[in-house]
Amino acid sequence: MNNKQILQAANNAVMQGDNEGFLAFCTDDVVWTFVGDQTLRGKEAVRQYMAETYLEPPQFDVENMIEGGVYVTAIGKIDLKDADGNLVNYSYCDVWRFEDGKMAELTAFVIQIS
Repeated sequence: MNNKQILQAANNAVMQGDNEGFLAFCTDDVVWTFVGDQTLRGKEAVRQYMAETYLEPPQFDVENMIEGGVYVTAIGKIDLKDADGNLVNYSYCDVWRFEDGKMAELTAFVIQIS
């Protein structure tokens, strides 16, 4: 699989509620940076974030995915339920850096739209 296909497969795992399947596509020392918010370091930090944030599997609507070198950029919308069960909509731009066929670093720009 190329990097774009890896990201698509990883996102599909998340949408099916398979967080461990998603994490299998990540390096052990993966870093997620949510610009203006927080940075997660390592699979365990990402695992905890996903358990706390993805109360139900999120739904992605990827509008555009661009692959170049070791980077894949995904632009779209994501819908998540909050702790009260309300659906919250976001627009996002994720920039992923890959190492040896695994997702190593995410820089995420996420804006709530509803």
